[in-house]
Amino acid sequence: MHNQSGTIAAPNQLEFQSQTMDNSEAIEREQHFHDDWAATIRPEDVEVIKSFEGATSPEGKWIVSRLGDLAGKKVLELGSGAGEGAVYFAVKGADVTATDLSPGMLSVVEKVAAHNGVTLATRVCSATDLSQFPDNSFDIVYGANVLHHVDIVPCLDEVRRVLKPGGHGAFWDPVQHNPAINIYRRMAADVRTPDEHPIRRSDMRLFRERFAEIETRFFWLSALVVFLRFYLIDRINPSEDRYWKLLVSRENELRGFVRPFFAIDRFLLAIMPIMGWWCWNIGVLVRKQRGQEVEYRS
Repeated sequence: MHNQSGTIAAPNQLEFQSQTMDNSEAIEREQHFHDDWAATIRPEDVEVIKSFEGATSPEGKWIVSRLGDLAGKKVLELGSGAGEGAVYFAVKGADVTATDLSPGMLSVVEKVAAHNGVTLATRVCSATDLSQFPDNSFDIVYGANVLHHVDIVPCLDEVRRVLKPGGHGAFWDPVQHNPAINIYRRMAADVRTPDEHPIRRSDMRLFRERFAEIETRFFWLSALVVFLRFYLIDRINPSEDRYWKLLVSRENELRGFVRPFFAIDRFLLAIMPIMGWWCWNIGVLVRKQRGQEVEYRS
């Protein structure tokens, strides 16, 4: 991790006005969209282990490798969706609270937990308002594909508040800057919400302002050729099937296909790190500083 030190600065709200989830209409749209999606999910089809240990899940594998032993840790998941993260952490022995705007999704989480033989708590709430949780109460706050649905500023403020001193926030989300992925996003409009805003390079300032340590990793550069396979060879309509879910559900079939591209990506990103911003996803691991003041160095 990189240590960040200095003096915290108040965020410029005008600069970050592209974050759109600070209004009730957007929240209601997100809730209804995910309630409708939840009604189509069969708990037995949710790939809990593969989502963190499969060859086509490099984001999850990286995060759990950095978090270490999860047994006994208090974990809060934001935007739990179908529960892959919350249930995985519970399987590994963590004390888990799953949150989501969608009551329908939380019902799925409970069923997925039961299917995997674990228990956890669920709470309906927004990732930008965690007021039902006290300060300094979680060892880990985890969010997968959630930051690009919310106003990042209040979300990170709440994450910092509820984390224990020394606790970690772990996130992975899509990046905005790859033109090919932006074409895919337009093609996949029916399986996305209109309020999404993928992570920009400038958003990293928001993390640095709030956390003592930050570590990042990028995923899927040349490996994005798998999307071309889905579209051109497998003839899968991106607005009918979620490609990011197919990566996990078809892991057995795809592992040999993607591994050479992952090796190419490691080489390219090692010699030219700036290319990370042309990847599909970014993983971000942060740590709350011990003590009252949060400092950073720009």
